[in-house]
Amino acid sequence: MNIKSLLLGSAAALAAVSGAQAADAIVAAEPEPMEYVRVCDAFGTGYFYIPGTETCLKIGGFIRFQVDYGDHAVNKRQGWGAAGDSDWDAFSRAYISFDAKSDTEYGTLTGFFAAEFNADNDSDVGDSLIDVDEAYIQLGGLKAGFFYNWWDKGLNGETDSLGNVTEFNSIAYLYDGGSFQAGLSIDELEGATTHPNGVGVSGIVSASLGGVSFDLLGGYDSELEEGAIRALLSADLGPGVFQLAGIWASDPNAYWEKSEWTVAASYRFNATDKLAITPGVQYFDGLSHGTFDFTNDDAWRAGVTLDYKITEGLATRVSVQYEDADGAEDQVFGFVRLQRDF
Repeated sequence: MNIKSLLLGSAAALAAVSGAQAADAIVAAEPEPMEYVRVCDAFGTGYFYIPGTETCLKIGGFIRFQVDYGDHAVNKRQGWGAAGDSDWDAFSRAYISFDAKSDTEYGTLTGFFAAEFNADNDSDVGDSLIDVDEAYIQLGGLKAGFFYNWWDKGLNGETDSLGNVTEFNSIAYLYDGGSFQAGLSIDELEGATTHPNGVGVSGIVSASLGGVSFDLLGGYDSELEEGAIRALLSADLGPGVFQLAGIWASDPNAYWEKSEWTVAASYRFNATDKLAITPGVQYFDGLSHGTFDFTNDDAWRAGVTLDYKITEGLATRVSVQYEDADGAEDQVFGFVRLQRDF
């Protein structure tokens, strides 16, 4: 065997071994594509697409720590809290909301849910609870579920009281023409009055032009056969916003029961980019004192609210109010609040 034959044989052997190893090689499978969360900017900031769908979701809420003060401070908190003799009370609240939106041939389809988680030291008497704040479906201007009525809207600050029961299971329709709006709502009043089969009807007409807006709102309680009318004006004035509101009621009803008529005003003064000072005043004539008839008594209230933005997402609010009502002792009440929004 010569050298040439030896070299050719070696080359053939190496080729055979290489071919055998290539046949046994493991080919790694390509990873499946990952679907990342996409930002949805069709409905404003904060929305993202639910993976695999065309529905946009926004999650929001706040964490609040608050100290109420005043005579029977626990009772000042509307909607929850037990009777007590303490002149101050501290509590914490967590609020979370889920807002799902998508475009349809009938307009924007919305599903909204929000809940409050309240915590108070005195849990034995029911001060701590979980509460569904809102839960509704909306398609275009049609809205059905549990949500805040137009009577919930108030003035800037914490001085005014412009509604009685402001949240119902309702069916409502709102026409939104931009600078002009008109709406009608059918409200279940069970639990809002002493009559178990109550049905309410509320309607609103709103208009805005430049920095001025005006609302005219009415509500009728079918069980008590009484109603109330409210007007609210808001205008940009100087370095702040001036607001004026008035209510008249035929007799106490689910929408307004505190007095026969009332007028309230506030001015939110934006002192700096972080500090706002809002003085307010309100007068009540013909107080009801919690009965189904108005009296000849009256009351007035005055106070101030301070808002300070500590940093992005963190703010504090301080409320100090004074009230003088016929048939009751004069009182000073309010709260100090720290809140983190997200």
